[in-house]
Amino acid sequence: MCTKCFLKLRVLRKDLSTPGTWDGCQLNTGTRSCVVKEDDDFLEHLLMLRTICLGAEARDELHVVAVDSKNTYGDHKPVPIAALRTSVLPMISLKGLELVPPVTFVLQCGAGPVYLSGQHVTLEDDAKSEAHEEELSEENVGDEDDVRAP
Repeated sequence: MCTKCFLKLRVLRKDLSTPGTWDGCQLNTGTRSCVVKEDDDFLEHLLMLRTICLGAEARDELHVVAVDSKNTYGDHKPVPIAALRTSVLPMISLKGLELVPPVTFVLQCGAGPVYLSGQHVTLEDDAKSEAHEEELSEENVGDEDDVRAP
């Protein structure tokens, strides 16, 4: 069982601009929800949730974590994404769960602690990315010409 699942992950995909981190959050009786806000930088942001796990102090009871995010109709309705229990399933690893901020994680039942970790990334404009790649390839061609010259 993990006692602290806060991970800082590097972005390895080419289409993402900068490595993003999200320090995660802890849900318990004192903190029933955690909000991940969107940045006001006019870029597209994604929150990729990677791990949800119970802390070592968690009792053997059902802990349900839900996510509350605006759906396509503009409604807010929490949707359960994990049901953990110390003796059965103390941790889950998620792949492909990408959320668009603002997002609220809610501990619907259980006392916790429940730790959430993942990655916050910013997508860059394809035109900027292609221009930067062209710049790099032109520099590499120039370097190869220098090597070939006697």
